[in-house]
Amino acid sequence: MTDLIDLSYLLAAILFIVGLKGLTRPRTAVRGNQLGALAMLIAVVTTMRHEEVISFTGVLMGIGIGSAIGALLAVQVAMTAMPQLVALFNGLGGAASVLVAGSYLAGNPTLNNVSVLGATAASGLIGAITLSGSLVAFGKLQELSFIRDLSFTGQHLINLALALVSLMLGYLLINQPEHAQLWYWLMSLVAVGLGVLLVISIGGADMPVVIALLNSYSGLAASATGFVLNNNLLIIAGALVGASGLILTRIMCDAMNRSLWAVLFGTPQEGSISLSDEEAYANIRSTSADEVAMILEVAQSVLIVPGYGMAVAQAQHAVRDLTNLLLARDIEVMFGIHPVAGRMPGHMNVLLAEADIAYERLREMDDVNADIEQVDVAIVLGANDVVNPLARTDPDSPIAGMPIINVDRARIVIVIKRSLSAGFAGIANPLFGAENTLMLFGDGKAAVVEIGKALQEA
Repeated sequence: MTDLIDLSYLLAAILFIVGLKGLTRPRTAVRGNQLGALAMLIAVVTTMRHEEVISFTGVLMGIGIGSAIGALLAVQVAMTAMPQLVALFNGLGGAASVLVAGSYLAGNPTLNNVSVLGATAASGLIGAITLSGSLVAFGKLQELSFIRDLSFTGQHLINLALALVSLMLGYLLINQPEHAQLWYWLMSLVAVGLGVLLVISIGGADMPVVIALLNSYSGLAASATGFVLNNNLLIIAGALVGASGLILTRIMCDAMNRSLWAVLFGTPQEGSISLSDEEAYANIRSTSADEVAMILEVAQSVLIVPGYGMAVAQAQHAVRDLTNLLLARDIEVMFGIHPVAGRMPGHMNVLLAEADIAYERLREMDDVNADIEQVDVAIVLGANDVVNPLARTDPDSPIAGMPIINVDRARIVIVIKRSLSAGFAGIANPLFGAENTLMLFGDGKAAVVEIGKALQEA
C-alpha cells in the first residue's frame, strides 16, 4: 500500500509540473488547468486511502461543502470581481496552513522534534501573513473606503517590530515545546497584524504584484505544512506554487518598474505630478462611433489594447463581435496585452479567452511595440497607466521607467473611456490630448457595439 501511495503522489506531482507549464501560454492554459485539477483529484483520493486518515466522513463533508461553495462562486462572481476572488483564495490557502499546522500541534502535545516544530512555525507565520494580507488586498480591490492606502508615520518600524516579535515567538515555539501551542497561536496572531500592515499601505496600481506575491506566500505556507505532515506531495505542490508565484512577482515588478523590496515592505511609489490636467488635455478631440467606423473601414491593421475599463464594462463579447466584423473586411486585428493590465496577472487574457477570441491574436507588449509604428489604428479600451507616455518621457512621474505599450506611436489612436479620470497612478495622461488621438467618451461596451453597428451600415 505504501508503494502505491508513493507512486500515486509521484504521478500527481508530475501532473502538477506539466499543468503548471501549460499555464504559461494562453493556448495551453485550459489543458494545464485540467491537468492540475486531475493531479489534485489523484492527491485527494490517494490521501483518503492513507492509513492515517481518521474520518472519511469528515473529509468527504469538507470536499462536498468546499465544492458547493466553489461552484457557487464560479457561477455568481463577475469577471470584474475575479481579482478579489483570487485574493480571497490566497487568503483561504494561508488560513488552511495555519489551521492544519495548529491542529497537528494540538494533536501531538509531546512533540519535541526540532525540524517539525520549525516547519510548524514557518507554516503558521507565512500562512497568517497570507491570510490577513489577502483580506486587505480583497478590501482594496473591492474599493472599500475604510481600507484605501492607509499609512502613518513609523509604520515601517512597527512592521519591523512585529516581524521580530513573530520570529522570537517562533524561536520560543521550537525551544520550549512544552508551551508550543501558546507560542504558536501568539505568533500567528502577531503575524496576522503584520500581514495587515504590510499590504494596507500599498496602492491600487501595485495590486497585480501583491496578488502574485500573496499567491507565492500561500504556496510556501502549504509547503511548510507538508513538512509538518511529512507529506511529500504537499511539499512539492506548495514549492511549485511558491516558486512560480515569486517568478510571476518578479515579472510583475519589471512590468511596473518596481523593486521587489518596495513591494515586500509596502513602500509606496514615489514621484511628483509634473503635468496638470489643463496642460495634458488642452487639445482634446472627441469623436463619434460613426467617425470611428469610417476610420476603421479604410484601415489595414488594428491594434486593440484592453484595460480594466473593459472588464468593468463587460465589453469583451462586444469586442469579439467587432473583431469578427473587421476580419470579414480583411482588416488585420491584434490585441496588445500589457502584463499588469487589469487588477491581477493575466486579467485581460482571461476576459478575452471568455469571449473566444483566438489566442494567436493576443500579442505581448514587446512584440506590439516592435511593430507599433506600422499600426493604422490603435483602439485603447479602458486602459490608462499602461499606455501613458509619461512613463517614457517624464523622469519625475510616479510611473517613470514603467514599460508601456507605445500606442501614441500608432498612426491613429482611438481611446474609449467614460471620462478623463486618472488611472491607478492618479496622474494625467497626455495620450488623450495627442495630435493623433481621438476620444470616444462613454460606456465601453455600448461604444464598441455602436462602432460595430456603424461599420455594418457603412
